Amino acid sequence: MRKTIIVSNRLPVKIQEQDGAYVLQTSEGGLATGLGSIYREGNNIWIGWPGQFIDEKKQQDKITTQLRQMNLLPVFLTEDEINSYYEGFCNETLWPVFHYMSVYARYVESNWDAYYQVNQKFRDKVLSVAEPGDTIWIHDYQLLLLPGMLRAEMPEISIGFFQHIPFPSFELFRLIPWRAEILEGMLGADLMGFHTFDDTRHFLDAVARLLPAQTSANVVSFNDRAIVVETFPMGIDEKKYATLGMDPEVKSNMAQLQEAFKTEKMILSIDRLDYTKGILQRLEAFEQLLELYPQYVAQVVLYMIVVPSRDTVPQYKQLREDIDQKVGHINARFRTLNWHPVQYFYRSFPVEMLSALYNFADICLVTPMRDGMNLVSKEYVASRINNDGVLILSEMAGASKELVDAIIVNPNNVGAMREAIVEAIKMPLEEQQRRMKLMRQLVAKFNINHWVELFMTRLKEVNAMQQKMLARLVSPETAMYLRQEYRKAKSRIVFLDYDGTLVGFQTNIDQAAPDPDLYQLLRELAAVPGNRVVMISGRNHETLGKWFGHMPLDLVAEHGSWQKTKDGDWYQLPGLSDKWKQDIMPILETATDRTPGSFIEEKSYSLVWHYRKVEPGLGELRANELMATLKYYTNERGLQILPGDMVIEVKNVEINKGKAAESWLREGTYDFIMAMGDDVTDEDIFKALPPEAYTIKVGSQVSAARYYLRSHHEVRHFLRTLKK
Repeated sequence: MRKTIIVSNRLPVKIQEQDGAYVLQTSEGGLATGLGSIYREGNNIWIGWPGQFIDEKKQQDKITTQLRQMNLLPVFLTEDEINSYYEGFCNETLWPVFHYMSVYARYVESNWDAYYQVNQKFRDKVLSVAEPGDTIWIHDYQLLLLPGMLRAEMPEISIGFFQHIPFPSFELFRLIPWRAEILEGMLGADLMGFHTFDDTRHFLDAVARLLPAQTSANVVSFNDRAIVVETFPMGIDEKKYATLGMDPEVKSNMAQLQEAFKTEKMILSIDRLDYTKGILQRLEAFEQLLELYPQYVAQVVLYMIVVPSRDTVPQYKQLREDIDQKVGHINARFRTLNWHPVQYFYRSFPVEMLSALYNFADICLVTPMRDGMNLVSKEYVASRINNDGVLILSEMAGASKELVDAIIVNPNNVGAMREAIVEAIKMPLEEQQRRMKLMRQLVAKFNINHWVELFMTRLKEVNAMQQKMLARLVSPETAMYLRQEYRKAKSRIVFLDYDGTLVGFQTNIDQAAPDPDLYQLLRELAAVPGNRVVMISGRNHETLGKWFGHMPLDLVAEHGSWQKTKDGDWYQLPGLSDKWKQDIMPILETATDRTPGSFIEEKSYSLVWHYRKVEPGLGELRANELMATLKYYTNERGLQILPGDMVIEVKNVEINKGKAAESWLREGTYDFIMAMGDDVTDEDIFKALPPEAYTIKVGSQVSAARYYLRSHHEVRHFLRTLKK
């Protein structure tokens, strides 16, 4: 029976030791709530670290038995692994770089080794329960290598990956020495998910610059696989927070808050202790508020909760000391006999108290320097059932892309934060309700269950798409079947690409001229009664005419802009313009000047930038830069950019191999149609031909074609067998 396996660094339980025994308590976190509907069903499983160092085999077995009853499977880590993998590589390398705080990052090789080994440990645990047909959903930055490790062992299994923290821009990501290995690991997934479009774009940019991978829109082609990368903003359990206000304990807590803060307006701030949260900047903005707007002294209070986190780490220890000092300074400077401006709590609160605060606070101040989503903002919005209250939200939090009716601030601009607080204090109830109502509708619709359902549905769609794109190798049995169909047919048409299909690629494009063996093969194929052979190439028409004009072949050059029947003359596709070249040529010339070995080929209605002679690595880097530049110039001019094998071609959008093939099909009736090609441009032919056509991709199995062959040598061998 097929199952879903969820994998994350931590299991959705809290383990506490009491009197020598371990007590398990289900976590109330957003992810645990959302995925509860999955992992608790049937034989589904959640795999992760239980959060405690447990080295005794007896205790491990006992906990494993307890957890299995809850559909949970533990991965036990040693103290060294916890220190080097989790505290080391995860939190001292990935966390600061991914949050744009690279100054705090440490690049320690032994920590990387531990990270690799722990990912292997998770892989082995998954493989112990995974079966063909299962779906695996991996979560977050602690397990970036796991998708690739699992793909190597189970190539056909369905794998989704979601990152819950930001993905940094390429300039930051490339600081990590093991950046390529990380990307290759992530690309083991079928579907990659991020909170925001910016994160998605940064990931695709890093892949394009660092790996020999093709990126088109949101699809990455890597190792003969298509990986889809999309944005899935995470939601919360909206109903839980909307109804918690009715809980008797929450009501009691709210009554106590009302008693303690009779007339003051409360500004609520909730964070984990972390340098990414902007806590000191928030305190600075509040101090400026009291200094520049003395009318708010004794009228507002900042209720600040900081949840303890890694305060033994030097940066965190220093941050806590700085917060303590800043809070003490503000309170000493502004307090009165009956009023403390900052109510500061360095501890976690139960959800009943958090709900009371969400319901009571007039303003919620959420201003991280960088954050993945930040669910506190959504929890506050969901709790405001009267549609009042004001949310001040950092533009650096993923939630700001959705909660656009909040007051959006740049957390680096302390003055702007101060003025945002003033705006929130003064905001009329009617305006509060207008904004909050819109945000509550959004949070209600895009809740945690919607997020889970959306991701899992998309993963199934991606798997279905991959199956369609996964062309099958022309095995001896398939070749025999194709030969039989070919010989039964009376009228046949065969479309053949040239470079990469009939000949191998040469560093010098003029050296890829046809050899006597190819001439003989094509002559014999075209001589078979009922056969029509169409050479359909990106080559310019002069070259194609020189090489094949004397042969009994129909010729299509420059992707379709020039065409010639075997007995006729060249004719041009009408209505084409080449005036756009004067705008695009300088861009290609600049790229050529910066890239030794590259050159430009000019065709009638296209320009081609070749980099097959360029030093490996530099060519791919410049090609990706050029692609990004060209996109700004081509969309409005009716042009198309075609990345190929060591080439980038810009051409009129009307020119298309698929359209050219269709025009040939309209001229006759054929009971055997075949097309062979190796390039992106040949995909247009495969898609344009009728479903019963025999389409063959050369060199890759990721294709709209039905079959694939591995090289031009196999193509020639297959064509020889047809004519026998």
